[in-house]
Amino acid sequence: MQISGIISLLESLAHPSLQESYDNAGLITGDPEWNCSGILCSLDSTEEVINEAIQKKCNLIVSHHPIIFSGLKKINGKNYVEKAVITAIKNDIAIYAIHTNLDNVLNGVSGRMASLIGLQNTEVLFPKASTLKKLFTFVPIDKAEQVKEAIFNAGGGFIGNYSECSFTVEGTGTFKAGAGTDPYVGKIGERHREEEGRIEVIFPAHLERAIVKAMIAAHPYEEVAYDIVTLDNRHPATGSGVIGELQAPMDEKTFLAHLKSFFKLKIVRHSPLTGKMIKRVAVCGGAGSFLVSKALGAGADSFVTADMKYHEFFDANGTLLIADIGHYESEQFTIDLLTEYLEQKFPTFAVLKTGVMTNPVNYF
Repeated sequence: MQISGIISLLESLAHPSLQESYDNAGLITGDPEWNCSGILCSLDSTEEVINEAIQKKCNLIVSHHPIIFSGLKKINGKNYVEKAVITAIKNDIAIYAIHTNLDNVLNGVSGRMASLIGLQNTEVLFPKASTLKKLFTFVPIDKAEQVKEAIFNAGGGFIGNYSECSFTVEGTGTFKAGAGTDPYVGKIGERHREEEGRIEVIFPAHLERAIVKAMIAAHPYEEVAYDIVTLDNRHPATGSGVIGELQAPMDEKTFLAHLKSFFKLKIVRHSPLTGKMIKRVAVCGGAGSFLVSKALGAGADSFVTADMKYHEFFDANGTLLIADIGHYESEQFTIDLLTEYLEQKFPTFAVLKTGVMTNPVNYF
């Protein structure tokens, strides 16, 4: 198994194009063509984690946080980032980070948080813009089904929980084949009229190359006419945060105790109690203060996240219980998410979870 094959699988879970502009997800160190001896899943790829990978004979670390966020001008071991990079390179350890792209899918980091505390009927809290496109192409009526099938198999045609969605309208196309062409129908130098279907299919933007390649391979025409447009529609499974409902309402103190139990917390920082019962809950792994207004707008009774600043707790406005459970604590089960996903796809391959506690925040 080459590392490139594992990367392809991870990209099908959360494509790199979904990462935020400031992020540095992807292959940080190593060669994608290396054979993989084993995978170690972690939240961070510190020097201690890299040494653990060496000891366990895993030459690929799949980490949530990228060890390098911004450019390195020197690599001489003066800080923890440089030390980790040096150790990884010296020992041929590949590091792959799957960060904000995994934050931006429904079944990613926030989705795991929602599942852990028992939220039902979950959906993305803040859908990401410009993640859907529509393909229009024109094909002879008798070949329309084979072209649609190819597009569906490449990942097109999903709308929510519905698959193989398309629209076809029939009309008449015209073309004149020039010298040196090999037309599927018609004669060179003569205008030809052909009864065609115009096929319309929606697809995730990151699948554009695969969709077009599949369409062209299945299309009978030598020159395939098609259009692709970016939609204002939001992809229902792509974006920041998750919102859902508890099976039964809880009072606020019971809910906070519920969080402490499931996330194994010593403390929970929270905004003033509102006196309301908690039923509708929004969550966001890591720093989620940018979603407070979205949680309020979605009618959440509580918003569970991390890294809230002092003044940001005022944004609860007396109607929302904000619970800051800590950055590491909110994302800790991402390690399980990655391990389980890789084990399902590679049941006979060595996929391990780190035993290193990388949380730099301590409580006394």
